[in-house]
This record gives sequence, C-alpha cells and structure tokens, in this order.
Amino acid sequence: MAKHDDDDAPKKKRKVGSTLVWGLLVLIMLGLGGFGVTNFGGGVQSIGRVGEREIEVDEYARALRQQVDQMSRQFGMQLTLEQARAFGLDQQVLRSLVAKTALDNETARIGISAGDATLAAEIQKMDAFKGASGAFDRETYRFALDRNNLTEAKFEAGMRADIARSVLQGAVVGGFAAPKAYVDTLAAWQDEKRSFSVLALAEADLTSPLPAPTDAELQAVYDAQIDSFTKPEAKRITYAALRPEMLAPSITVDDAEVKAAYDAKIAEYVVPEKRLVERLVYPSEDEAKAAKAKLDAGEASFEDLVAERKLALTDIDLGDVSKEELGAAGDAVFGLTEPGVVGPVTTDFGPALFRMNAVIAAQETTFDAAKDALKAELQLVAARKQISDKFEQINDLLASGAELEEAAKEAGMEIATLDYSAETASEGIAAFEGFRKAAEAVQEGDFPEAIGLDDGTIVALRLDEVIPAAPIPLAEAKDKVTEAWRKDALAKALAARAEEIKTAVEGGASLGSFGIVSASRNLLRDASPEGLPPDVIRTAFGMKEGAVTTLSVPGFSGLIRLDAITPAPTTGDDAEALRDSIAVSARRDIAQDAFSLFSDALGAEAGIVLDQTAINAVNARLQ
Repeated sequence: MAKHDDDDAPKKKRKVGSTLVWGLLVLIMLGLGGFGVTNFGGGVQSIGRVGEREIEVDEYARALRQQVDQMSRQFGMQLTLEQARAFGLDQQVLRSLVAKTALDNETARIGISAGDATLAAEIQKMDAFKGASGAFDRETYRFALDRNNLTEAKFEAGMRADIARSVLQGAVVGGFAAPKAYVDTLAAWQDEKRSFSVLALAEADLTSPLPAPTDAELQAVYDAQIDSFTKPEAKRITYAALRPEMLAPSITVDDAEVKAAYDAKIAEYVVPEKRLVERLVYPSEDEAKAAKAKLDAGEASFEDLVAERKLALTDIDLGDVSKEELGAAGDAVFGLTEPGVVGPVTTDFGPALFRMNAVIAAQETTFDAAKDALKAELQLVAARKQISDKFEQINDLLASGAELEEAAKEAGMEIATLDYSAETASEGIAAFEGFRKAAEAVQEGDFPEAIGLDDGTIVALRLDEVIPAAPIPLAEAKDKVTEAWRKDALAKALAARAEEIKTAVEGGASLGSFGIVSASRNLLRDASPEGLPPDVIRTAFGMKEGAVTTLSVPGFSGLIRLDAITPAPTTGDDAEALRDSIAVSARRDIAQDAFSLFSDALGAEAGIVLDQTAINAVNARLQ
C-alpha cells in the first residue's frame, strides 16, 4: 500500500471510519467501473474547486451516474440523464460534492489526516479484498483496483480523505443533545389520547323537508358551477362497422354441429350431486376413532377437534365435491341426507373424519334447453371468421380512395356518427378499448383504416370536425343542476340543524336525545375511526374537555363532544421508549442541520468556483 508520512491522528478519532462505510465505498467505486465513467480523459480535469481543493471531472461523473441509476431502480425503469435532471438530480450531486470538497479543504487546512496503520487496518477488513482463505490478500486488492482503473495511491488517498472528514464531522456533531423540554413536549403531544362522542346527522334529522328549488336558485347554481354543466370538446366521428351480431342470424348451423358442441361441454350442462365437505386427517386409526368418540359423546365439537390438530377450518375445507372425487369416502359422505360427521375413513392421506355441511342437488340442462344458446354461439364464431376474411378487402377499399360510406355499402357495414370525448360513456362501440384509442388518436385529414376489436368487429373511422366545449343549456341539464342545488342545500340545512342541537345541548339537553351517538375511546392523533372522516379526529384534538362543537365537511355533518383527555404517560417502558425515539430523532436532525450549516460556511469562507462549461461537457458525455 502507498505510504503516508503524516503522524496518526489521536486513536479515538481514527475509529470514526467504520468497516461498513469503507465496504460501501469499495462497492460503489468498483461497481461504477462498468459504466464507462471512471476516466473522462482530455485536458479538463475538474469541474470546479472549493478553496484549494479541486472537484474532479471523474468524481462528478461517477456520482451523477450512481444517482441516476439509483433513481432508475426506484422508478423501475432506466432514466436518461435529461429525465433525471428534470428532478434536479444534477444539482443535488453538485451540492453534495461541493460540501464534501469544502470538508476536504478544511481538513487539509487544519491538518487532520489518517495514518498508515489506521488505513491498513480498514482496508484489511474489507471483504472485497479478501482471498480464498478469508484474509486480506494483496493480489486480490491490486487486481480489484486495477480492473477498475484505480491505483493504490488514488484509492487510499480517497479513503484517507473520508477518514479525515469523518473525524471532522464527529467533532462538529458529537456534542449535540435534544433539549429535554422539546422531548417532553413532543412526547406529551404525540401520546395524548382523546375520548369523544359523535352525533352524525342525516336528512331525516331535519325538522322540515327541503323545499323545491326556485328557478332563480337553479339559475344561480348553474351560473356558479358552469364548468360542471359544460360539454367537453369532442370529436365528431363517422365510423363504419361490421359486427358479428350483424352476420350471425343469417349463418346456417346444422343440428349435428350443435349436438357436438353440447357433448363437448357436457360437464357444464350435466352437473352431478355434490356435497360441501371438510376432511380432518389423523396420524393413526386409533386417534381418529378416539376423536370421533369424543364428538359422538358431546365432549368436543368438530371445531374443537380441528383446533386440537392445530388447524383452521380453511385448512381442511374441500369445497363442493362429487361422490367420485371423494374416492373411498364417497359412499359414507353421500350416505348422509343432512349435515353430519362420518368416519374414520382410510384415505391417501391417512384415516380421516369427514364433515358434510350441505347438499348441492344435481343440475342438468337438456340439449333442447341449451340448443338455442349453443346455436347462437356457433353462429357468432362463424360470423367472426367471415368478418376476419373481409379485413383485407375492407382495407383495400379504403386504401384505393373509397369514401367511408362507399366502403361501408360495398362491404355490408353499418355506418353511424358519434361525438367522442374522454367522457363519452363506455357503451356500444365506444365500450371497446381499441375504438377509444383510435378515436383519441384520429386527426383531421387522416385516411380511414380498418382495425379489429376484441369481439371480432371490424371498424374504420373518420374525424369530421372538432366540436368546441360548450355549456349544456339549463333546460337540458336541469336534473343535474337540481341535484347540485339539493346537495348544497342539504349541507347548509344540516349545518344549521347542528348549530340548533349544539345550543340545546349547551343548555342542558342530552346529546343522545337527538339521535344515535357513537363513542370513540382513548384514540391517538393518528387514529382512523371507522366511518368517520379524518376531520373528526383533528377537531377532537383541538377541543377542551366537555366542549361540544359542530363539524360540517364533505360527507359529514354533525356534532362532537369531547368526553375526556388522557395525558401521555410519563413513566413505564412504553413512555421511555417513545421519549428515547424522539430524543434520538431530534439529536440526529439537529446534528444534520448543524453539520450542513458548518459545511456551507466552510464553502463560503473558502470560496466556491464552478466551471459550467466543464459540467455541461460531462453531462453531454453521459447522455
């Protein structure tokens, strides 16, 4: 390993660089070797400097590629550098390198350095450099570095710099602690619990029904919510379609084909009698007999026997089975005319008890009953075949310049027009994904082209014009406008009723006298009571004990009464664990903020110079 003449820093400081950190460093440096960014070459060697320290081109390229690859893994797809830059990734990398270089500059200025003994000890711990014996192997070390275009001197210099930075960082952040008042306050806030009662109001709780809206009220709602009553921009599309349903009725299918189709699906039409059955297997005949005896004597239920075998009912459920499917147990199980337990019966899995839970009667659909549906199905199959054979003919007609209407007439297609937008109902031909995609893609001037839909339909379409967005006339939209008015009027009426009840309760009336009150007890701030919106919890935690308030939010109108406040516990294992967690998190955040401010100050004091031309050149190479 390359030698270094500086004296070792104090021993305690040298332990800051952990084996894990260096292991990760090695993996990063070795792993990036295959991306072609280990050495950019050329005359430009740096993208800038902080104080006397340069930020090397290769270092920026490696860091940027590493972050792009990491983000690509998060997105589940390989991102381009341009896409990553849209997220500000290049600026994040630059900020990180500037901060790191500022620390390197400062460690050099004040003389912090790692000596050979510390460096050697750390390198020898790294798995990446161990040989077959499990110990550090110099040849493995040299080979790994050489394979990735790294010299020993350069690699070790990087490690020395990281050790020095760790020493400096430890000196800056080592003395921080979370203020006790902060920990106490946050623990008290986080672990406090509330118990409250809720009266949810509905239209039936109003003292009088909602009146019918006046024309003026409807006009006001229409004007205020005009966006809700506006038809979106639409494409007026003419389409020609040849559907299997159009051809099927004229296709002849003989009775022999229908009978053959019936016979091929006989299992669907003739279903034997079945039973809903559970099978409980035992290791031996004696154990199975003993269990059956306990059951017959009333000493245990079947569920008890299942639990004794450490099984759940789902583990032994066979579902609905035929006599043949039960094999040797078929006669015994099908001999039961009502639910019960039989056995032990010897099975391939061992002696077993069988519980029959229900009888499913045999079902038979005769040929005469099924033949019409089967015939229609066969006609559709034949129709799809005929339509498929016409695909090229239709496309040739369209390609030869025939108008859509002409092609439709010659090929026997139906022709129709619709106004299509993303809000068009998924019904008729617009229910098919293939049609919707074609309708969304078609542009004015496009020549019609035949496409196939999932059901065998062939369709070709043409964009006639684009219909601008326009308000739906009030008379046409009256039902929707009335619904919107009613929703708003009901919310206002329920809010007013809630205020009336609040006044009565504050005057001494019982909250329960106005309806069913639901109670929620000892809930934390992050609780999600079933059936209640999050606003209820937020409101309850802002109330004083014994207070009653109203709440009107989308989907809920009612009253909340805060019944009790349970302070956060200050003693016990859970309380101590929470306080420790808060203290650790706060200490980490304070230390991170302090170190960030420290590194920013170092950079500002030393002076930061970035070469944007060099940065742009690296970015261009990595595209």
